[in-house]
Amino acid sequence: MKDLGIGLGITAVVAGLLWFLWSPSVVLPAVAFGILATLIHVAAVALLKSGLKRPFGILMWRWVMGMGLRLAGVALFAVAVYAAGDTFPAIPTAIGYVGVLLPLMWTEMRLIR
Repeated sequence: MKDLGIGLGITAVVAGLLWFLWSPSVVLPAVAFGILATLIHVAAVALLKSGLKRPFGILMWRWVMGMGLRLAGVALFAVAVYAAGDTFPAIPTAIGYVGVLLPLMWTEMRLIR
């Protein structure tokens, strides 16, 4: 639950910065893909946690599955930009996704210690 709160907080900061630096119209894609990044990260961490006490091969498989979820988020980004480019402009949508996902991935490092 801690990651969920951190992710939603980062989403709010990224959306606020885009609103201030870009325009209010880009807040929706930033928030949508920030929330998507947060949910993907929470799922990836849950997968990783379930493999920490298991053999190394299972741990690595869980880590790969988490990275696959993140890659699926990139695919969803591409589909959204292609299918609804007016609603999801490429750069603000990418900033919403990557701007939330990367800081959350840094928080994942505390699990491995």
